[in-house]
Amino acid sequence: MAERSVIWTHTAIKQRRAVLEYWTKRNQSTLFAEKLIQVIAHRLDIIKKDPYAFPETDFKSVRFSAIGYFSLYYKVNPKKIIVMAFWDNRQDLKKLYKSLKED
Repeated sequence: MAERSVIWTHTAIKQRRAVLEYWTKRNQSTLFAEKLIQVIAHRLDIIKKDPYAFPETDFKSVRFSAIGYFSLYYKVNPKKIIVMAFWDNRQDLKKLYKSLKED
C-alpha cells in the first residue's frame, strides 16, 4: 500500500502558525518553535504508518494524538491524512468543537 499524504486544513495551518508565532515572540527565539515542528513531523510519521493507533473523538471519523500540551486532530481516508486542527489543550474546548464543525 502506498503511503498516505498529509494534508493540513486552512484552520489547522492557522492554528499551528499562531502557536509557533506565540512561542517565538514569547521566548524571543525560534528554538522551541523549531523543536515543536520536529515533534509534529515525527508524530505525523507515526500516524502515517498506523493512522488508527490513536483514539477517535466524538466527531465522526476524527481522531486525535496528544503531543504534550498540544493535540493533532485528523481524519483518515485511503490516500490522505487530513489534519483538521492543531490544538493547544489549555484552550477552551468549545473553540475546538466549533473549528471541527466548520471543516
